[in-house]
Amino acid sequence: MIMNEISFKSGFVNIVGNPNVGKSTLMNAMVGEQLSIITSKAQTTRHRILGVVTENDYQIVFSDTPGVLKPNYKLQESMMKFVYSAIGDADIILYVTDVVEKADKNIDFIEKLNVLNVPVLLLINKIDLTTPADLDLLTEKWQQLLPSAIIFPVAALLRFNLENLKKEIVRRLPYGPKYYDNDTLTDRSLRFFASEIIREKIFLNYQKEVPYSTEVVVEEFKEEENITRIEAVIYVSRESQKGIIIGKQGLLLKKTGTAARKSLETFLQTKVYLGLHVKVDPDWRNNNLKLKNFGYIRE
Repeated sequence: MIMNEISFKSGFVNIVGNPNVGKSTLMNAMVGEQLSIITSKAQTTRHRILGVVTENDYQIVFSDTPGVLKPNYKLQESMMKFVYSAIGDADIILYVTDVVEKADKNIDFIEKLNVLNVPVLLLINKIDLTTPADLDLLTEKWQQLLPSAIIFPVAALLRFNLENLKKEIVRRLPYGPKYYDNDTLTDRSLRFFASEIIREKIFLNYQKEVPYSTEVVVEEFKEEENITRIEAVIYVSRESQKGIIIGKQGLLLKKTGTAARKSLETFLQTKVYLGLHVKVDPDWRNNNLKLKNFGYIRE
């Protein structure tokens, strides 16, 4: 028993980086399940979401985080607190960039990574969108910015080089006991994932500021023998946004609900009844009490 504990590895591997570089795609690929929602819009991820991978001799607790940004309102301040907590409790940091963004986009944050006492693996994502020569130049630039980092070129969507990445993660994990049971996949509830799936469809179906002004709360989640019944409220900041969410004759809300229901049925592996309602909650993004109720502020 003592030998098993000594030979077992475990640790928190936290994924950070700027918005829209592929952090959530990487998280889902490494865990093997779609735990984080993905859209082409920046700032889709708002929470810190754990994904657990357990094998005979190791356990990796991955953590997806919101994109690094300069906050404009309290919701974004809370999102950045999730990011800083992730670099504070990591055993290994995965800093994700891509072949599109400028290497020095968030130099202040990069400087914070430079003084960490944990391994930093820098992942240059989306390498299928560049040339070998340009990738070499980008790698040199990043090596100058993060001299101690180990650089991995990857294509998370194509799962390119992810197996080698996992081997490097396991090699650098500290020895220690499991944090979670063998069958644990995440620390989040089905109710949470239901709200995230609905929010994902809002990001996909609406434009401009509307998705960023919405929050989804699942008020009822009832699992029956052959169906799961879900009642959810979409909160918006302004009355005009309520009209946009609902759409003419309710068609846009129906479209969003249908898409969410289909994804929920795939995720939950059962039939789903989904009721969607829209309410106005003015300035919820700047109200600490409401942010706490929505799960963005934890004591």
